[in-house]
Amino acid sequence: MRLQVIKSKNATSFYVYKTVYKDGKQKTVIVEKLGTYASLLEKLNGIDPYEWAKQRVEELNKKEQEEKPSEIQFTLSPSKKMKAGEKRLFNGGFLFLSHIYKQLGLRKICKQISKSYRFKYNLDSILSRLIYSRIIYPDSKLATYELSKKFIEQPDFDLQHIYRALDVLSNESDLLQSTVYENSLKIVHRDTRVLFYDCTNFYFEMEREAGLKQYGYSKEHRPNPIVQMGLFMDGNGIPLSFCINPGNTNEQVTMKPLEKKIISDFGLSKFIVCTDGGLASEDNRRFNSNENRAFIATQSIKKLKGYLQTWCLDNDGWNLQGSSKTYNLAEIDEEKYHDATFYKERWIKENGFEQKLIVTYSIKYRNYMQTLRERQINRAERLIKTGSDKLKKSSPTDCKRFISQINCTSTGEIAEKSTYSLNYNAIEREAKYDGFYAVCTNIQDETTEIIKINKKRWEIEECFRIMKTEFKSRPVFLSDDNRIKAHFLTCYLALLIFRLLEKKLDNQFTCEQIIDALREYNFLEIANKGYIPTYENSELYSKLHEVFGFCNDAEITTYEQINKIIKK
Repeated sequence: MRLQVIKSKNATSFYVYKTVYKDGKQKTVIVEKLGTYASLLEKLNGIDPYEWAKQRVEELNKKEQEEKPSEIQFTLSPSKKMKAGEKRLFNGGFLFLSHIYKQLGLRKICKQISKSYRFKYNLDSILSRLIYSRIIYPDSKLATYELSKKFIEQPDFDLQHIYRALDVLSNESDLLQSTVYENSLKIVHRDTRVLFYDCTNFYFEMEREAGLKQYGYSKEHRPNPIVQMGLFMDGNGIPLSFCINPGNTNEQVTMKPLEKKIISDFGLSKFIVCTDGGLASEDNRRFNSNENRAFIATQSIKKLKGYLQTWCLDNDGWNLQGSSKTYNLAEIDEEKYHDATFYKERWIKENGFEQKLIVTYSIKYRNYMQTLRERQINRAERLIKTGSDKLKKSSPTDCKRFISQINCTSTGEIAEKSTYSLNYNAIEREAKYDGFYAVCTNIQDETTEIIKINKKRWEIEECFRIMKTEFKSRPVFLSDDNRIKAHFLTCYLALLIFRLLEKKLDNQFTCEQIIDALREYNFLEIANKGYIPTYENSELYSKLHEVFGFCNDAEITTYEQINKIIKK
């Protein structure tokens, strides 16, 4: 119960209001009319009517609490049928996501945007449902509208409003990204000393190119138009910013524009950019050699000049962290140093640009590369035996690179039919690089620290995996460019919220465990009574309840309790 003061021209009246639930719907009723300010002042002999009214509400709340039954009882009839369209099972997993959503200030931003555009639909409700559904029930926008009705808090918008909202969200993407970054600083430490950048692409179930949807190199090797996403991630594995480009865009030209946006919109100026070799063009490296920026980029040893390749693969002159001696790779005890990482470095200068080349060698990594190649050689042998017509190499990592084609006979005449065999020279050429890995940088830090930073690049690959696999962000079913951008904005915000959730759980659980727990966090509604949990309680749920400050593991949770959690 709460006090409500209503002022009019003639009087100020005091009421006690209470929120009740009927048929699962919230309703506000008047419990008691306390009177007008003038009548109470006369009746109370000088006591402040406001203070008296507050005390009266406290008395009523205390009395209600004392009279509240300790147990909730209900009856069910085996002869009473459910109504058509009646739902009784609802998901509450969104409650944990909602907490972070509000901490990021997304509700406030949506109100500001709504005020600016002056539309009447609830942008906050739409954006939040798009994000929650992307994590818990990933599907198309049409399906998302229906699936969002599975949440305890029901949607208050129509399907048409989702598509209208996508246009608005696309226009305000930069504002949303910069604002959630600023607000995320209050939730978790953001390590912006090192920023990781990478690109991936997403395919469409169509054949016609248009706008952002263009044919390009597909990571999945699909013959479909694609769009390209560039993503920056901070040193803690939390997404920082993203961009969407046409599918035929060269990856190397996507980094600088987004980096400039981060510098201007996020107020960041001093950082190290860590990328893979495909994105580390000389232009990008030079760009990050100015002012307070630096770079770490993977380097293909095969693409180095001959004298540098020889130096990289030379057995002499290797170092090991914590040791002052140098090692010869041909003489080390492989069992003893199986998990060790050896390294050496040198500064190189070309075209007036100086950078440090660091090469590492690992026995464990060598064995891993050998295992992969053995599997590819086996596949190549099977292809040769089956006489497949599809023996043309399709990519640098295709097993067909180990197959050679012979078009002439032993006497030098042109053969009627090509024959195929394993290319042992190609296998030998590739094997000599096993275990070696190189990076280039312009920073003076300890080599071991640079190696440690570069090893964290796997986290940005995991971000893409989560979006593609767990969030099912592909294939994309939208055709309008603005709506495509908005789709990936919601995927990005879902990824950000999910990563923050992982941090709040101290990274104790896997991605799959967390998402399964959110999906299974279901409740059975008992009409006019509340919700009964149907999930199997576990350590993960206990941790979620502890972190977010509420607990729904009682035998039944009343409407009032659920409403308080949603408001909180």
